[in-house]
Amino acid sequence: MLSDHAGDALWAIMIYIGVRIIWVHKSLLFAVIFSLLCCYLIECSQLYQAIWINEIRYTMIGGLVLGKGFLWIDLLRYTVGILIAVGLDNTILKSRRVR
Repeated sequence: MLSDHAGDALWAIMIYIGVRIIWVHKSLLFAVIFSLLCCYLIECSQLYQAIWINEIRYTMIGGLVLGKGFLWIDLLRYTVGILIAVGLDNTILKSRRVR
């Protein structure tokens, strides 16, 4: 059961970490909104089924980045993954402030 949901959550965490690395001085709220927007847009892009983009999706890298099929549950999985990342990020930031 957990393995069914973990991949999308981990992918969203990866996006969040990438946003935090690129925009170090931006707020957590910016990172959350931008990460969710990226995840949601990529998921919604899976509704577009043109031949050229499907050929990209059927490559290994294209499938990992763009996904293959739209699922509503993926939006929830991305949200949970990013909330986990924010919780860990917040914990790390608080522990650094204490030192």
